[in-house]
Amino acid sequence: MPGPRRAARGARAPRRRTSVVGVIGEVLITAGVIVLLYVVWQLWVGDLIYGAERNAEGTELSQEWQQQYEEQNPEAAPAPTTDPEADPQIEPVTAAPPVIPEPADAETFAIMRIPRFGADYAVPMAGGVTRARTLDPIGIGHYPGTKMPGEVGNFAVAAHRTTWGKPFNRIADLRVGDAIVVETQEGWYTYRFRTLEYVTPNEVEVLLPVPQAMDVPASTAYITLTSCSPMYAMTERIVAYGVFESFTPRSAGEPASLQAVA
Repeated sequence: MPGPRRAARGARAPRRRTSVVGVIGEVLITAGVIVLLYVVWQLWVGDLIYGAERNAEGTELSQEWQQQYEEQNPEAAPAPTTDPEADPQIEPVTAAPPVIPEPADAETFAIMRIPRFGADYAVPMAGGVTRARTLDPIGIGHYPGTKMPGEVGNFAVAAHRTTWGKPFNRIADLRVGDAIVVETQEGWYTYRFRTLEYVTPNEVEVLLPVPQAMDVPASTAYITLTSCSPMYAMTERIVAYGVFESFTPRSAGEPASLQAVA
């Protein structure tokens, strides 16, 4: 009797059929990985890069202003930065604050320096508070219609607390008395932090000449910093208030208020 047939050598195993559900599953997994990588980039890696770029741009602009001043005033050497606390005999050089024109939308006009946020913190400021034109590509935006640095009333600004370099990421770390310095081509406007509060997004009273005080005429120069709260959400706004202290002209050199804090 003939023996059983041997299986043909090299016979191929049956092909696995690809189902529609399997393809969709693989596509969704790939999309999920891409989204996760994008989130990691936006919240961590991108922030480090954007933050460093903002600080570098602000530092470069500050150096440009200083160079222009020295070229225009070749015989006027800037005075060294003084520290009245280290030497009580030293009187800080201050002057009446010049009022600069309100900037156009997306026009850079100043640099914010906050020692509490680090010695290298130097973020450009521009007109307007739209994401597309000011907050994302530049850093800190000035609310149109509010006052300018040193001017009696409310100088109000906004910036991201997360993403795009997160200029106001550490706004909740401010302590009473911390310096908030606005540098312009003319010199340095020093404000001192006073208090924080949390409000709803539609509470525009924080932008009034006297913040949160309806129909009250201003007699003092204020600064108001606004950002989103809590982190990674937009359900509230965190608001930091400060009061104007002094203006230091560029001829006097950097003010003592820019010194690092403990």
